[in-house]
Amino acid sequence: MADKEEFQDRLLSLGLARVSEAAALASAALIGRGDEKAADQAAVNAMRNQLNLLDIAGVVVIGEGERDEAPMLYIGEEVGTGKGPAVDIALDPLEGTTLTAKDMPNALTVIAMAPRGTLLHAPDVYMEKLAIGPGYKPGTVTMTMTPSERVSALAAAKGCSTENITVCVLERPRHEEMIKEIRSTGAAIRLITDGDVAGVMHCAEPDVTGIDMYMGSGGAPEGVLAAAALKCMGGQFFGKLLFRNDDERARARKAGISNFDRVYTRDDLVRGDVIFAATGVTSGSLLSGIKREPTAVTTETILMRSKTGSVRRMTYRSPLK
Repeated sequence: MADKEEFQDRLLSLGLARVSEAAALASAALIGRGDEKAADQAAVNAMRNQLNLLDIAGVVVIGEGERDEAPMLYIGEEVGTGKGPAVDIALDPLEGTTLTAKDMPNALTVIAMAPRGTLLHAPDVYMEKLAIGPGYKPGTVTMTMTPSERVSALAAAKGCSTENITVCVLERPRHEEMIKEIRSTGAAIRLITDGDVAGVMHCAEPDVTGIDMYMGSGGAPEGVLAAAALKCMGGQFFGKLLFRNDDERARARKAGISNFDRVYTRDDLVRGDVIFAATGVTSGSLLSGIKREPTAVTTETILMRSKTGSVRRMTYRSPLK
């Protein structure tokens, strides 16, 4: 393959940030308006339009759903001009549609890009997830441990009491027993209503966010995006697909998955270099949300490259027309 067709992550990164920013700006007028679908569609349209300006031969592997279910940015959709490197795209044009509609914290636009064939084509099923930040030995926590054992193991590795551990958990009825067990150790829990990509990312900067570990089940596609973020920021991620019926198993087979019991590590989900961008829509622990002024709108974007471990925070001020 010619040099110009190789995955030039440094050159592509700024373009990816623009894609994320465009999606956030498009959803700005719908913050707090109570219309989740309209906010999501605005972000989808803007992200798609910006992606098609990039000199890439991109394929959406994590998107808005199957082709018949998603009018835009569906799984398998080709994006870009077709003139550049072959890449996989994982995206969530608006991670936290409910958060946006209700003007609640931590809504983001999220996108990752990697060389073709290096991102897991995760089916739209649930995934059990476990994540911790950087600096810990492999095996510090595992999927075979109980929730309380994970808390105790992480506290031992961190050199602190279990009371000094904080776990982020998606607030859902299915997590009630797990929450009780975690609290039995004395650990604190930060409950989030939506947005588990951001929840996992919190683990990478515990000194900033106060979050040491993420636990619980959520969407498998979001698991790939979270793994892409941790590959850039540092940290460990584990995921296991959860199937409720034969239809979901069939969807996994269609995606090329045959081992339904496999525990995926971060590097299983993201097998090559990756670039990742996220822009704040509503303010949260990771990013400031969109700020409106009389003559301009300002966004904050985090842009990361796994090859170098670089993490950039960028402020973009767009004049109102």
